[in-house]
Amino acid sequence: MIFKRKKSGKTDYKKRLIYLKSDIPRLTIRKSLKNILVQVIEYMPKGDKIITSAHTKELVKNYKWNSKRNTPTAYLLGLLVGKKASKNNIKKVILDSGPKKPVKGSIVYGFLKGVVDSGLNIPHSKEVFPKEERILGKHIKDFDAKLFEEVKKKILA
Repeated sequence: MIFKRKKSGKTDYKKRLIYLKSDIPRLTIRKSLKNILVQVIEYMPKGDKIITSAHTKELVKNYKWNSKRNTPTAYLLGLLVGKKASKNNIKKVILDSGPKKPVKGSIVYGFLKGVVDSGLNIPHSKEVFPKEERILGKHIKDFDAKLFEEVKKKILA
């Protein structure tokens, strides 16, 4: 018997079982064409429980950040969800990047760098992080570096 979510490529049940057996909350990142959604999820027998989450729309609304899906935005989102998780006494998480395999230096790893910089303990390799120039937005035309630093300070405060 093949489950519907496995058939459609939405869930890798082997990988999910490994995450659940570890008894450590999962940090999920899901990208759409325009936005990024991240959640810290804890397994419960009756269904997973979302401990905290962050969305790029939250950066736009609360921090006046004008960009929705790029490496600097993912980094700031990582800082934000890391701070929220630490307020909920979450110290360690496992990255669940979903069914698509992430690429070295991608948005997923820009996000991971933000989570690590926020102080959350997460297994990782520093080789996969994007270059510092990409996190600081130097590759983006008309990028507001001043606003990036302001938002970063507000999140970390």
